[in-house]
Amino acid sequence: MGKRANTANAEVFDWLLEESNPSVRYFTLRHLRGAPKDDPEVRRTAAAIMDRGPVPQILAAQEEDGNWLAAGQFYTGKYRSTVWQLMVLAELGADRSDERIQRACAFILDRAQDRDSRGFAVSGSAKAGGQHDAVIPCLTGNMVWVLLHFGWAKDPRVQQAIDWITTYQRFDDGVQSAPTGWPYDRHEICWGRHTCFMGVVKVLKGLAETAKRERSPEVKRTIARGAEFMLLHHIFKRSHNLDRVSKPGWRHFGFPLMYQTDALEVLNLLLDLGYRDPRMSEAFDLVESRRGAAGRWALENSYNDRLVVPIEEVGRASKWITLNALRALKRRESVTKAQSGGL
Repeated sequence: MGKRANTANAEVFDWLLEESNPSVRYFTLRHLRGAPKDDPEVRRTAAAIMDRGPVPQILAAQEEDGNWLAAGQFYTGKYRSTVWQLMVLAELGADRSDERIQRACAFILDRAQDRDSRGFAVSGSAKAGGQHDAVIPCLTGNMVWVLLHFGWAKDPRVQQAIDWITTYQRFDDGVQSAPTGWPYDRHEICWGRHTCFMGVVKVLKGLAETAKRERSPEVKRTIARGAEFMLLHHIFKRSHNLDRVSKPGWRHFGFPLMYQTDALEVLNLLLDLGYRDPRMSEAFDLVESRRGAAGRWALENSYNDRLVVPIEEVGRASKWITLNALRALKRRESVTKAQSGGL
């Protein structure tokens, strides 16, 4: 059995490293092979991301002002407008130095960020600045992640968006009374008596992109609270009854996930943040259970019919899901050691 698994792994690695998908090849070299950024092959592959595949096609559809679709549709034009293209470009490893990406980042800061609170809003007006009563956590987390990923960490507006997260994000697990006041009154689905899982995951994703050595006490505290919230639920279970699944859809993996999430994304996010907790074991088991006979994972959820450029095909073996599954499973041993008291 071990020999068969090793053979399958070698074949899978060769598949992931195919030149036809430079984004997957890049992250396979970085995350699974451990190659440094300055490795010649890594640098060559990074350059290829901008030359072929979805990235140049997405950038070719950009408007002159840095947006996709009409300016006011930056969020509502699902999933072809500016917010979503920035997320996809970041996921695919697009070059942050590209002028078109920088123009899109500047556009979203100008158009979608609420001038009062510095959170990001799902709607705007003809004027610059997102609507104050439309600020939501999942979008704010995603935009913080995108902007940090694309090199905007020093911009004070991004730091203010991080402050919005640490100030307003909640981690309520069925409290008796729902929170009140701004921003909680407008979007009960985001807050309510049980905080929206997607909001928690996306703000964690945003804060995970901050430089570890530069994290403020507030950022560290918010990360810790968010991680504990997800661990309390064993990632995808009901915290008050762990025999029940809280989010059945999270057991079926997709890419890209936009404002949604799944157990695989949450598992890798916690691992990236340094968590090694026995409450992650069921998520590891879930990931392993989805592995196909050829050692590959299938794409089970997709927005392909609504994207600017389709990414893989539902129901078929997915390089993205396989890459992310192997990233998680590669680190399972350290969680097992933590569970047994070995760390």
